[in-house]
Amino acid sequence: MLTLAKDPAFVTHFVRNLRGGSQPILARASDGFLYVVKFANNLQGPNLLFNEGAGSELYHACGLPVPKWRPLVVSDSFLDKNPECWMQTPEGHLRPASGLCFGSRFLGGNGKRILEILPGSMFKRVRNQMSFWLAWLIDVFAEHVDNRQAIFEEGADGWLDAYFIDHGHLFGGPNADSKRHFRASRYLDRRIYGQVSSETLLDFQNVLHALDADRLRQRIEAIPAEWSHLLAREGFECCLQRLKTGSLVQHVVETIICDFERRTETESETLGNERAPLSEVLRLGLRGAGFDPSHAHYPHCARGC
Repeated sequence: MLTLAKDPAFVTHFVRNLRGGSQPILARASDGFLYVVKFANNLQGPNLLFNEGAGSELYHACGLPVPKWRPLVVSDSFLDKNPECWMQTPEGHLRPASGLCFGSRFLGGNGKRILEILPGSMFKRVRNQMSFWLAWLIDVFAEHVDNRQAIFEEGADGWLDAYFIDHGHLFGGPNADSKRHFRASRYLDRRIYGQVSSETLLDFQNVLHALDADRLRQRIEAIPAEWSHLLAREGFECCLQRLKTGSLVQHVVETIICDFERRTETESETLGNERAPLSEVLRLGLRGAGFDPSHAHYPHCARGC
């Protein structure tokens, strides 16, 4: 997943600015690919680049689709030649920091249509729709403090494949100091969450049980040292401990499903979309691991994160 070539790729051609609080840009690199580029001195916080890299690796290790990524070198000469990529602040333009930046492979340059927002009628065409449940479960344990983001790639057959993007608000956010209700990390349009069977939920738990934590830690160690902030790395380690605690995983699954069911009727009225309750989902019935469904925050790991 992570590409750390002996000869690093350089940002060579500015394409355009992109939306988002971190003020990313679209640029071409010396390896020939287009990337969504985020700078080290972005306006959201010092842990953003680490979170992006670690989140991409975590999702990939759990079998969820994410764009390939790599560190890219942005030079002073590139920044001088392209003032359009400078970030905007209330005090004026801010020059991005030169050196290593985060590059996420841009999807959509292969002739396939890319969709950022889907009408509810298209959700059934998402081939990996059930992945949104697993993503939500992982985001709860990773203390994701923003709504889950995804983009959709349309194939020639009309089916859509979701790719999960924007992991900068994992592990307590870019400043590692935020706490939110577990509902905060849900994909904004709840209609993406189709009915889920007990077998599917069990498959998700097996995925997390089989997660190779040591190998994943090795991948995280390869993330550039200048992106390595202590609180962010501690947050990542706490996330791994939670994910490997089977009883806690069971309880969080139950909490998410129960909460989702309770809110189905109210939110369906708001969206004008009738849904059947998820009455066939797994009912685990275990509540002794210290995480009550009414709890308003994320579970904590043994290290007190």
